[in-house]
Amino acid sequence: MSIINRKARFRYHFLEHYTAGIQLFGTEVKSIRQNEANIMESFCQMKDGELYSINMYVAEYKFGTNWNHSSRRERKLLLKKQELIKINKKLKNTGLTLIPIELFFNDKGYIKMKIVLAKGKKIHDKREFLRKKDFFREIQRSFKFKDRI
Repeated sequence: MSIINRKARFRYHFLEHYTAGIQLFGTEVKSIRQNEANIMESFCQMKDGELYSINMYVAEYKFGTNWNHSSRRERKLLLKKQELIKINKKLKNTGLTLIPIELFFNDKGYIKMKIVLAKGKKIHDKREFLRKKDFFREIQRSFKFKDRI
């Protein structure tokens, strides 16, 4: 089970991938286990040498009490110090951003976030992506049609 940002591949060119731990409350973990989270509108930002996921939606746990979490709080991402320094240097380049593309459980049961250093696509790049997608879809349809004959 994982939560995927499907629009990221359409909007950005991916440059580097990282896997980060994420600091969560217990009610957030329970909500994510019930697949009640969304990372479509979220992004990552460096603050005081630490990396945070901003605008990630995790629904409030319906059985939570007054200790329940807020749904759009900033969540700290856990990476090694050398990786944080490397990311911080690259983010100083204009046009680069950090985008979460997947929220998943690893083998040990911990929640991890796959983040990507990305550069935004131009409109003509997006059109080219759609053309290729339509082209491959037409090829697949033609093969399906030949199988029926």
